Amino acid sequence: MIVDDHEVVRRGIAEVIDRSEGMGIVAEAGSVAEGVRRAELVSPQVMLVDLQLPDGTGIDLMRAVRAKSPEIRAIVLTSFDDDTALAAALEVGAAAYVLKSVRGAEIAEVVRAVAAGRVLLDERTVTRRRKENDDPTEDLTPSELRVVELIGEGLSNREIAERLSIAEKTVKNHITSLLAKMGLQRRTQVAAWVAARKNHAWSSEPGTI
Repeated sequence: MIVDDHEVVRRGIAEVIDRSEGMGIVAEAGSVAEGVRRAELVSPQVMLVDLQLPDGTGIDLMRAVRAKSPEIRAIVLTSFDDDTALAAALEVGAAAYVLKSVRGAEIAEVVRAVAAGRVLLDERTVTRRRKENDDPTEDLTPSELRVVELIGEGLSNREIAERLSIAEKTVKNHITSLLAKMGLQRRTQVAAWVAARKNHAWSSEPGTI
């Protein structure tokens, strides 16, 4: 069963699965409520679940389905490469976590593996990912963190100085320091990092692919 609020995405995945030997789509849904209802009706062996749904998250759906039908195995299929989402998926019993950027053949392989009882998402995966993706801002001072936020808003050094009521030279000193602490070389990399963090807000921006 595929649960995704974008029909084009559902159709694309369905085509891949239906072409794969021994597999087929038994149901589709576009929301948490619809997913819970259809899972109860058709009892799929595997669910492919998007994280963002109009009435909640894929985490909500997996938790609800697992409470009634713990034998249904779940795979998160999302565009969010996010450690918090990864950990939440593990907590509700997801067997795999797959990004939508993967090739169709890979999705089919993951579905087949999960249907056969394999678990591709475990605590070691989450722990390893967290170690690899430590927060680069953890050593920043409150002033430096504020400068990072304002760079992310697109403000110039002069505008940041005005917003914080400090000298422009002080802003430049903050930027030199925060770049070194974050392991970055340019101001534009800070802006890109902030933008990437905003794009990871999978649980608060329903409807984004």
